[in-house]
Amino acid sequence: MEYGQGPRQPGFSITHLMVTDVEGSFKSFDISITGSKDDFSDAVVELSADVNSVSTDNEQRDTHLKSADFFDAVKYPKITFVSKSFKKLDDKKYKITGDLTMRGITKTVELDAAGIVIEHPMTKKPVAGFKVLGKIKRSDFGIGSGFAEAMLSDEVVVRASAEFNKKQ
Repeated sequence: MEYGQGPRQPGFSITHLMVTDVEGSFKSFDISITGSKDDFSDAVVELSADVNSVSTDNEQRDTHLKSADFFDAVKYPKITFVSKSFKKLDDKKYKITGDLTMRGITKTVELDAAGIVIEHPMTKKPVAGFKVLGKIKRSDFGIGSGFAEAMLSDEVVVRASAEFNKKQ
């Protein structure tokens, strides 16, 4: 079973000055889910995001995020995630564990997912939808190391919402 990419963007939020959250996403990315079981228990999720496509709706901030202070897009143009396990916890909840690589550093992370598979009302083919949420530390990946937590939180919320159509 292979599901093709849906039209959603992986994103993140980080607390700025301990006051408000700044949200961003990656406009250019590839994501796939493959496996042989309908319950996704053997599913493998693969994501690759183009760092140069980062967008926070602020051009000056986006340029800074691409610099060596943060993602260092020249040296590390891609962020990748490859799952190692996709465990079904109950009817609609999953735990996804995998390797996240940013700035050449790979760390194992756990993500929570809520998902459902239905028959598309128009195409009559299976469609799967997942909302994924997790937390990482920017310091684990050497991102923004020159900025104290009072300026930018170390904790970053990562999120994705994706819809996949089953390929036959």
